[in-house]
Amino acid sequence: MPDSGQALLDFARQLFPICRSITGNGLRQTLAIIQERLPEMQIHEVASGTQAFDWIVPDEWNIRDAYLLDPEGRKIIDFQQNNLHVVNYSAPIDITLDLEQLQSHLHSLPDEPNAIPYVTSYYEKRWGFCLSDRQRSQLKPGNYRAVIDSSLEPGHLTYGELLIPGTKSEEIFLSTYVCHPSMANNELSGPTVATFLASWLQQWGERKYSYRIVFIPETIGSLVYLSRNLAVMQKRIQAGFNLTCLGDDRCYSYLPSRQEDSLADRVVQHVLCHTDPAYHRYSFLDRGSDERQYCSPGIDLPVASLMRSKYGSYPEYHTSLDNFEVVTAEGLLGGFTALRRCIEAIEGNERLKITVQGEPQLGRRGLYPTLSNKTSAASTRSLMHLLAYADGNRDLLDIAEKIATPIWELLPLVQTLKSHKLLASI
Repeated sequence: MPDSGQALLDFARQLFPICRSITGNGLRQTLAIIQERLPEMQIHEVASGTQAFDWIVPDEWNIRDAYLLDPEGRKIIDFQQNNLHVVNYSAPIDITLDLEQLQSHLHSLPDEPNAIPYVTSYYEKRWGFCLSDRQRSQLKPGNYRAVIDSSLEPGHLTYGELLIPGTKSEEIFLSTYVCHPSMANNELSGPTVATFLASWLQQWGERKYSYRIVFIPETIGSLVYLSRNLAVMQKRIQAGFNLTCLGDDRCYSYLPSRQEDSLADRVVQHVLCHTDPAYHRYSFLDRGSDERQYCSPGIDLPVASLMRSKYGSYPEYHTSLDNFEVVTAEGLLGGFTALRRCIEAIEGNERLKITVQGEPQLGRRGLYPTLSNKTSAASTRSLMHLLAYADGNRDLLDIAEKIATPIWELLPLVQTLKSHKLLASI
């Protein structure tokens, strides 16, 4: 477990330069780097043309270079300088055209004149360049040469899968996407936190649940994964989390599952209530990531999202400004810690029952001050509240909510009371 966010930040920086997409070598390179930290992760390839419910895996896209030359032959847009400069999945092109013709292939954001936008065209062949609106406004009339050295041809979609066994076959599901190019929060915070959570889980010696962790291209990757694993997922998954936008330090956010009452929903709200009481709660109507697939009718997995600033809600989203001024070491560590607490809450959650009738005599067990004064009860209030509601009808998360205490503060008390045979699991 990282003791600071710097290790997470360094890993995100390592992945940042890679030009990723929903298929291709950039995706494979990213997964290979993650696999160096998680050697047990399996890499899967799914052929172009494969049906995944109502979708079809597209041809594989790879890009080697791209640039735009102005009328004087100067390189004014260079893919090597920023991989957001090219519309993701652009078809290959080498053409000369005038500025008026070129404009329909250019993309910029008038409201954010210094940002290069992130634009994609996965399922219809086209080509294009992205640039800041400030740069676009300075283009002069004349002929421009547009070159995109890319390929679109039958290949594969690639994803990573890690199964970490526990004592039970029931599973907790973690999903993150690895398909965006150089953006720090929307892209890299999710796989970074997922990688470090997986390492932490592997080192945790007392896992109750098994863990299914996937690194996939967004949308088509989750659909492909579901189409290959749905039956076992519906049978085993008890709670799931879609990991995205976990790296800034502005706020925390929660987007529920479609049913809004799963174990994942309960623990996210509990953890955020005690982490950031002013957290932003969204509706499932605000969905936009892979929770769309995991919670869709007929699939109905218990998947919720815990985020920092939600995708689409912060000004740098889907632009070149989503960088390491947005994502910080503290932000990443906060995202990691919040999700770690969710997992610890699920692992420690159980129904408990007091083993004695009436209030137990805690003093003779060293659990209560033997000298009574007006402050003595306060020091053991959480322990006493825990015992008062441990009637076998509530689980620990219910009790934590009832007594307004973080569940991670109750977990060591449970172990202490069990060691004195005052609490029993039922």
